[in-house]
Amino acid sequence: MLANYLIGLREGLEMALIVTILIAYVVKLGRTDVLSKLWIGVGIALVVPLAIGAALTWGPYGMSFQAQEILGGSLSLVAVGFVTWMVFWMGKTARTMKSTLHSRLDSALVGAGWGVVLLAMLSVGREGIETSLFVWATVASTGGTWEPAVGAILGLLTAAVLGFLLYRGMVKINLGAFFTWTGAFLILVAAGVFAYGLGDLQEAGLIPGGEAHAYDISGLIPSSSWYGTLAAGIVNFNPSPTWLQVFAWIAYLAVVGYFYVRQHRASARPAAPAKTPATAAHAPIAS
Repeated sequence: MLANYLIGLREGLEMALIVTILIAYVVKLGRTDVLSKLWIGVGIALVVPLAIGAALTWGPYGMSFQAQEILGGSLSLVAVGFVTWMVFWMGKTARTMKSTLHSRLDSALVGAGWGVVLLAMLSVGREGIETSLFVWATVASTGGTWEPAVGAILGLLTAAVLGFLLYRGMVKINLGAFFTWTGAFLILVAAGVFAYGLGDLQEAGLIPGGEAHAYDISGLIPSSSWYGTLAAGIVNFNPSPTWLQVFAWIAYLAVVGYFYVRQHRASARPAAPAKTPATAAHAPIAS
């Protein structure tokens, strides 16, 4: 539940920031006539992820066990791909998000401003679909209980409140630190979902090695115990993974973690001062 709460909080805060930036800019330009269109786009963007989540939850019931495992495993891998891309995208574009949205909004405001509907729908909807898919994958990996979904909803509600308070200037958050630490946590959660998705494909027979377990500590940490349930809910802990799942979990954390740390170290370096024409003219020339 905690993991999905943080997922909902992070993704919800991204959506809230996007909506806040769009509303503030529209008001600043004096185009309050398009606010209703903006909210229409936001509304559509919120309904689509809910529909996708419902289809993924109730759609597979009529399928065979193998088909369900193939669908669940494949979508888990897709969810991991989405969340990995999102974490790196946010780290790369966080500083320019405001100016990018302003530029796109300038184009959308031409004429009657119906382009605002599309802009709001795409900007917010992308985050919503990613959230819906990743939360569904984490719910499936923990046995289909409703606690993770409740956690995600609470996270989204918290993000909506924080977004309103930020817009009103009633609260300040170090967004850089927030997204950095939650991004690192999402990578840890995604590693577990990645291993779970591969396990589903092994159970379906698409990938060999499903019978060869690396270890089995279910006697020490039972899945039904409160601490086993807590570990599964936070980091998708599996007491008896296959060798492929163990190697995939380690490899994902090592590779993605390395590039994540590298990206944030690079963004933390101060930019080199630009050379003035006079400085450039007197700079030594290497022979």
